[in-house]
Amino acid sequence: MPIITAFENSPDRGRGQARDMRVRWALEEVGQPYDVRLVSFAAMKQPAHLALHPFGQIPTYEDGDLALFETGAIVLHIAERHAGLLPTDANARSRAIAWMFAALNTLEPPIVELGMAMLFERDRDWYAERLPMLQDRVRTRLGELSRRLAGADWLNGAFSAGDLMMVTVLRRLNTSGLLDEYPDIAAYVARGEARPAFRRAFEAQLAVFQAASRS
Repeated sequence: MPIITAFENSPDRGRGQARDMRVRWALEEVGQPYDVRLVSFAAMKQPAHLALHPFGQIPTYEDGDLALFETGAIVLHIAERHAGLLPTDANARSRAIAWMFAALNTLEPPIVELGMAMLFERDRDWYAERLPMLQDRVRTRLGELSRRLAGADWLNGAFSAGDLMMVTVLRRLNTSGLLDEYPDIAAYVARGEARPAFRRAFEAQLAVFQAASRS
């Protein structure tokens, strides 16, 4: 049974934003049972964890003698070995993988930069001037994504690993107000969140936070 690592006490406070959510969701979509090893922030910087993740982050994935880090690599590994997250047609399969890369390399960087500024830079003198620039960078990508969706339920026909990765990236905007400006993208995210596999993964991650809060 695969083992993934997750925060012992997640800084996202149970909102399903920690990156192990992507791996949990993928495993739930394909019906693969898994175990979770919770790690503290201190343990993440110790040799045992660094042997799995050289940058001292989560999640990691272990299955037999295979150890992986980076959510894109882990989700792709799961999708390639189980039916349900990649199309069988070769071209459609490649397009779904391309959307995984687009989510991580094109959408996520400006979204994370905006989120970090909103969390940690509010008291800086230049915050008010910088914020609109960061928001407009995200708006540019959301506008491009909206044109690509063009009213479709998913990015490339049926739901795929590309959608899974894209929805988890876009959910980082849930408290920014920007998704309200793009109703079609907000509906796209809501469709992802409504999937039973997403709900199972979300509840599993939330339960960890709730247990940590009670301790």
